[in-house]
Amino acid sequence: MTDGRGPHRLINPGSLPPPKGFAHAVVPAAGRTVYLGGQAGHRADGSLEEGMLAQFDRAASNVVEALGAAGGRPEHLVSVQVFVSDAARYRDALHDIGESWRRHFGPHYPAVSLFEVRGLFDQRALVELVCIAVVPEA
Repeated sequence: MTDGRGPHRLINPGSLPPPKGFAHAVVPAAGRTVYLGGQAGHRADGSLEEGMLAQFDRAASNVVEALGAAGGRPEHLVSVQVFVSDAARYRDALHDIGESWRRHFGPHYPAVSLFEVRGLFDQRALVELVCIAVVPEA
């Protein structure tokens, strides 16, 4: 039911389909909640990576950077919302996106949702990650 890989309890009831790349529910440890603004695949200079995988990889890196600046680590994520402009393109890259996920976030899979949207703020952006973390009390 739980995985024990981080401070939060990931709940995956046997009565639901087995999760792959997400948790059905997350019960966070006591701590400080950090809401991360949407992170797309932009470099520090504002330029944008090219392609779904490259943008996801940069967006994940940006999440880790912003979360670290707030005193958190990837295993503190309790929710990740993935907004994409083309869900089929995202699914086509899913294997490589999974590798990128593990490189940035490790084997931790919080509650994750995928939304296909008509567009993102930067019209060239293909993916944006919106995350919530709970940094446990010391």
